[in-house]
Amino acid sequence: MRISFILLLAVLAAPAQDRAKPPAPNPGWVSLFSGKDLTGWVKVGNEKWEVENGEIHGEGITKEYGYLRTEKKYKDFVMTIRFKCEADGNSGVFFHSDFAPGTTRITQGLQFEIDRQVNRHTGGVYGDGRQWIVWPAPENEMVIRPYDWNDFHLTVIDNRYISRLNGVTMVDFTDPTPRSFDGYISLQLHSGGLGNMRFKDIFIRDMSKR
Repeated sequence: MRISFILLLAVLAAPAQDRAKPPAPNPGWVSLFSGKDLTGWVKVGNEKWEVENGEIHGEGITKEYGYLRTEKKYKDFVMTIRFKCEADGNSGVFFHSDFAPGTTRITQGLQFEIDRQVNRHTGGVYGDGRQWIVWPAPENEMVIRPYDWNDFHLTVIDNRYISRLNGVTMVDFTDPTPRSFDGYISLQLHSGGLGNMRFKDIFIRDMSKR
């Protein structure tokens, strides 16, 4: 017992630099959300976007579309984001998106779908005037946690789109006829006034070659 006590004192007395250090963050990854404010983001439309308890809270208040887009445009990237659906309103994470000036009208871009209702194809890809591009296999429609936090891992490299939801690959699709190649990443609140979403832990690795 005395020997163990002496060893414990020796460990506690060791210089801090001699103790095991946690690994340094990967320098290729950047946080898109500070947890404190919406620095780096731009509101599009009149829906409500604010920071609450270290989370981005988006709420539909006008029954129109609403978006929160990045200030920066991205071509190719890997992104992780956590989301929670507070209501049945449709949402999504757009990429390669842009808007008609002064409006919420999407002029280009696709979205990784988010909808907590069953068979609404969360993780699928929709947009660019072509409606559904690809959606998950039927057995994966129940992967979403409708009342809890979900982990979304999204990859866009050239015309290949990959989404993983809660550790499950939802789609891995190479688009034979892409229409958009660069643009903003945008969080969506669908029209209808039912949008009520929370987002946090947003990180991105920019793979763009310009």
